[in-house]
Amino acid sequence: MNHFLRHPINLNYTDAGVLEQLHLLTPLQISNFFSYRKLLGNFLSIYELQAIPTWDLVIIRRIRPYITVSQKTEVFNSISKRIKNGESSLLIRGTQVIEKSKGYLLDSNDAKNYYQGSAQKLLVRYKYRFGNLLQFGLTAEKDAGEQFFRGAQKYGFDFYSAHFFVRNLGIIKSLAIGDFSVNLGQGLTQWQSLAFNKGADIMNTKRQADKLLPFNSVGEIAFNRGAGITLQRKHWEATALVSYRKLDAGFNVDTLSYEDYVSSLQTSGYHRTANEIKGKGSQGQLTLGGNISYQTERFHLGANAVHYNFQHSITKEDYLYNKYSLSGKRAGNYTIDYSYTFKNFHLYGEAAVDSRMDKAFVNGLLINMDAHVAMSFFYRNISRGYQSLYSNAFTENTYPTNESGLYSGITITPIYSLRIDAYADFYHFPWLKYRTDAPTSGTDYMIQLTYKPNKQVSIYTRFRTESKPINYNPYNLILNPVTARPKQNFRTQFNYKLDNSFTFRSRVELSWFDKKSDAPQNGFLTFVDILYKPMLKAFSGNIRLQYFETDDYDSRIYAFENDVLYGYSIPSFFDKGYRYYINGNYDVSKKLSFWIRFAQTIYSNKNTIGSGLDLIYGNKKSEVKMQMIYRF
Repeated sequence: MNHFLRHPINLNYTDAGVLEQLHLLTPLQISNFFSYRKLLGNFLSIYELQAIPTWDLVIIRRIRPYITVSQKTEVFNSISKRIKNGESSLLIRGTQVIEKSKGYLLDSNDAKNYYQGSAQKLLVRYKYRFGNLLQFGLTAEKDAGEQFFRGAQKYGFDFYSAHFFVRNLGIIKSLAIGDFSVNLGQGLTQWQSLAFNKGADIMNTKRQADKLLPFNSVGEIAFNRGAGITLQRKHWEATALVSYRKLDAGFNVDTLSYEDYVSSLQTSGYHRTANEIKGKGSQGQLTLGGNISYQTERFHLGANAVHYNFQHSITKEDYLYNKYSLSGKRAGNYTIDYSYTFKNFHLYGEAAVDSRMDKAFVNGLLINMDAHVAMSFFYRNISRGYQSLYSNAFTENTYPTNESGLYSGITITPIYSLRIDAYADFYHFPWLKYRTDAPTSGTDYMIQLTYKPNKQVSIYTRFRTESKPINYNPYNLILNPVTARPKQNFRTQFNYKLDNSFTFRSRVELSWFDKKSDAPQNGFLTFVDILYKPMLKAFSGNIRLQYFETDDYDSRIYAFENDVLYGYSIPSFFDKGYRYYINGNYDVSKKLSFWIRFAQTIYSNKNTIGSGLDLIYGNKKSEVKMQMIYRF
């Protein structure tokens, strides 16, 4: 988004893949955009967007900072020209929790497991980018507690990532070398880029992204390392990829054969202790995959396949809920995905099988009834045995497996200043899950009212109630009873833009967990934000003051926090305490910018914070973060 702010999308020459990267437009809006442009030709003005069906002033104002209209554009058909006319940037970031946790207070003389590195978290990233046509770069990262240029990390950082990515080079739609993300279908095969689940934007149920994207993240799990290419010819498109990676894994020993087998794939990305370092890169994974698809303005049909070969056989722990888990040395997913737009209806879905012939099916429908009403429906039926890696479908579970359900949502704008969003989701888990020793069913409802009388004031109020059964055994019975434990949240947020420089924001949120049981829990959180961002000034910043109080972890409350550029956090808060943070940004010039952040949480009734090696002695936890970006 920051890139599009500095280099707006030219609507006269963009394609669907670029508009999907905004994550602001629905499939219907994108389809209607290209139908309008094909019928009437290039845009003469931004104001023409109001004539496109399903485009209203709200969505136009949301995307306005990221778009432009120009009748001329220079096409760079050679790599050499793209390399000469782009922009380079160097990002350096350092983060540290000031208080030392237990893992740094131990050493090899009194504990087998301790943090062997320093408490600093470091990130260095170089990136070159020419518009949306060429990008390459290198990322290096060290987590807190990991060694740096010593011990297990003799080559410096714990994690390195490099990528080279080209778009629109003749018949080549995209070419990826190094680390890249893959997005196929509706998330039943592979989906490694940004994707949303249930929220206030009820039309955001469909997965939308290019099949290949450059990998810029410091996440050490969800990406491919190798090469991928997408070829396009008229309405046909074909993608092929090959990847080989070393994964972190936990090993056990078969007591009969004395052979090691993988009991779990580690996904934390941490390599701080001896055990974590031992499991680093201990499992090899070869990935082969591809896609072939046919697409017109309103119709899409594609076939996807991904196959995995592992160096060591995977055998999960012998728990009943693991009966259908991923196992063996091979795995694969094979799917067909489709979409069709008819007037104001958009139908989409994906049907899949894995290498064991377990099935999965998702199907969605988006409807714009008129300018004031939009509806969304989503049905999924995923068998208990279906398994996939790096997938992210629209499901209640974290991964698409062992679930069926029906989601429906509606957005109503009865008047320009008022918007009503609501959804209902009914789901069923046909097999056992972790901490759920029986098949279960659950419900999830949400309604949100947003009132925006003018450009300065915005108020929204949200109520959500969810009932999801889990094991609950306060009386230590022989069998764990599975009991529905409802949770409700109520939130009201107020935004007021005082002038061109200052914005005031406040929130109050309440939570109730299992309030009719013998041990109900309540939660409360409130904060006040002051944001300062003047136009054409070098300095900007924001500050938050927050109070929270909950009875226990189950009544925890999440709150998004502002951070340095490209950084974000959505921590959970429980127990009783205060939190504040302050962020500052200073642009020395157009090329050089600095950010600094300080955040601290103070608990009222605790002598320790955290657990295990992350245990901090005291009632305060403070974090400082500094970042520099140089563009050249």
